Amino acid sequence: MVLAIMQPYFLPYIGYIQLVNAVDKFVLYDDVNFINRGYINRNNLLMNGKPLLFTIPLQNASQNRLIREITLTEDKSWQKRLLKTVEQSYRKAPHFETIYPIFTEILAYESENVGDYCRNALQRVCDYLEIGTEIVPTSSIYRNTHLKAQERILDICRQEKANHYINPQGGMELYDRNIFAENGIKLSFLKAKLTPYPQFKAPFVSALSILDVLMFNTVYEVRELLNDYELA
Repeated sequence: MVLAIMQPYFLPYIGYIQLVNAVDKFVLYDDVNFINRGYINRNNLLMNGKPLLFTIPLQNASQNRLIREITLTEDKSWQKRLLKTVEQSYRKAPHFETIYPIFTEILAYESENVGDYCRNALQRVCDYLEIGTEIVPTSSIYRNTHLKAQERILDICRQEKANHYINPQGGMELYDRNIFAENGIKLSFLKAKLTPYPQFKAPFVSALSILDVLMFNTVYEVRELLNDYELA
């Protein structure tokens, strides 16, 4: 069993999707504290050759509350604005007619919390790309919030009988390979290569939302990009 654990992000960059694709089960860390100005409810699109940050508005978002406790704003007018922005940005992209309806359905999803909203968006992307990885939230299964940091990750690995845990390279200072090895678990770190793909005529802009990747690439081409990473 190969496992990864990450906080839920809304339509994250391709490195996040590479991690999902690389494992058998992907655990969404939705019962940890929300991070203000992070990527749980924000990401970047391509607008006039430059990154454009969009944000999903939330109610009472606070770093003192868990992700699964935070809800989307009741005012849905932001959805129409974001749809218009995406249409303006990508209407001339080669796969706009395929991806825009999927994006519309993702935005229209009714959810009680931002974690589930992100989970649904991730699942829709995986379904489109034929990624069969099982996606589960921590709040629904593991009952181990009394544990912290590395110990909680190890406990989830034990519960899932995982023998290989993969984390983004940004976590290299957080986890000890020797401790994982003592528990019979191989620890690897994924480094996304962010290979350029055709966008519009302007210079390539990397690390945008997976929505950008989908607008410019076929499923086959995206799946090729998903395998373009290094494990350390």
